Amino acid sequence: MVKGRPVLRAEGALFMWAPLLVDALKNYPGVQIVLSTSWARELRFTRARNFLPPELQQRVIGATWHSRMAFNDYGDFRTRNRNTWWDRATRYQQIRRYADRAQLVNWIAIDDAPEGWADVDHDRLLQTDPQQGLGDPAAMARLQVLLESATRQA
Repeated sequence: MVKGRPVLRAEGALFMWAPLLVDALKNYPGVQIVLSTSWARELRFTRARNFLPPELQQRVIGATWHSRMAFNDYGDFRTRNRNTWWDRATRYQQIRRYADRAQLVNWIAIDDAPEGWADVDHDRLLQTDPQQGLGDPAAMARLQVLLESATRQA
């Protein structure tokens, strides 16, 4: 964050591949989105969601991070904690915890951090290249396969 605004460490812009996701989801009106990004913590959920195009904003139903996770209860007061379970968990653990709590059956994840993914869920992961993201045609082709499979099982 620089002067209260998000700044990427690499070239590009926050959620720069979102228009490609809009196009990919056009034929899947029932697909909902859960944000699994540190930007939901840094910017808060609503502000992070608002960086997305309106077509995606309306699909967003939650995030793996919630601001309540940053607090510890101590009797009558709460203290802010920057060393939470979420901070120590892999992206997969964060996503799996959300999926379990929400009792999701058909879900997929788009991420460039494959560390810690369980073999049982690896077929749910669209692993993207950190530099190309959804701008990689192979990633978009894999996304279509995952969307078709997930919506067929629904």
